[in-house]
Amino acid sequence: MAEESAANQQQPQQQFVMQRIYTKDLSFESPLSPGVFREQWSPQVNVELNTRNEAIDEQGNFEVVLVITITAKQGEKTAFLCEVHQAGIFLIKGIEGENLRRVLATTAPSILFPYAREAIDSLVVKGGFPAVMLAPVNFDALYLQAQQQAAAAESGGETATH
Repeated sequence: MAEESAANQQQPQQQFVMQRIYTKDLSFESPLSPGVFREQWSPQVNVELNTRNEAIDEQGNFEVVLVITITAKQGEKTAFLCEVHQAGIFLIKGIEGENLRRVLATTAPSILFPYAREAIDSLVVKGGFPAVMLAPVNFDALYLQAQQQAAAAESGGETATH
């Protein structure tokens, strides 16, 4: 039992702490206004979502940035373009390798997403358009999909059949 407790003391304790959430960049463009408001509103909406992260010091602080870009088109013309870079600083200790990559790609963006969704909704409504209701995002599934695509690319695009 004493050996177990000594082994546990040697392993660094895992720590994940949200330090700060902030808007890093924000933009809204409505190149067709005011004429777009007189047309029947039937947009084609495209949503792009990306994340990036970087270590910002030696103490285990990481900046994670969730970028969401929404483009709404009326026919071939852009009715509005909205982009939000929602960022956070997270203290992460005792988590390394694949587990660290997963936390940075899934857990942190999951925390940032509601803030980005609210900022987008506010910008779009203030721009005179109906609210954009972004569905929740399963960042774990996106991470798994990216891992599978990377593995397929490494194997030269070969796929195994079972």
